[in-house]
Amino acid sequence: QVHLVESGGGLVYTGDSLRLSCAAPGRTFSIYAMGWFRRAPGQEGQEREFVAAISWNGDHTYYGDSVKGRFTVSRDNANKTLYLQMNSLKPEDSAVYYCAEGNTAWGVRDGYVDQWGQGTQVTVSS
Repeated sequence: QVHLVESGGGLVYTGDSLRLSCAAPGRTFSIYAMGWFRRAPGQEGQEREFVAAISWNGDHTYYGDSVKGRFTVSRDNANKTLYLQMNSLKPEDSAVYYCAEGNTAWGVRDGYVDQWGQGTQVTVSS
C-alpha cells in the first residue's frame, strides 16, 4: 500500500522554480514530521541526500546546505499534503525527490525515516 505520493516533478531550466507535493491521504498526517530527500542520477545504491525537514506543526524546519536559501518546505495538515518550493534551480538539483515521514524533524534530518514515497523526477537543464 502506498502511503506517500509525490507529484510535481518535471523538466525545467536553470533559474526556474518548481513546487513538489506529497499527499498522504491514508495517514494521520498531522502527527508526523515530514521531509524531502533526493538521489541524483548515477547514485543508485547510495544513500539519499537530505533536502529538507519540517516538524508536525511546521514550527521547525531544517535544510540541506546545498538548498538553503533556495528551497522552502511547508505543509498543509488539513489537506494532508507536504510541499517543497524550489527556486533558482540548478542542473545539480536534478534528482529523484522522495517524500519521507518520521517522528521528529531532527530525526528525519538525520535519516530516521519510517515511510518513503516512491519519488518524483526533477530534471534541470542548462
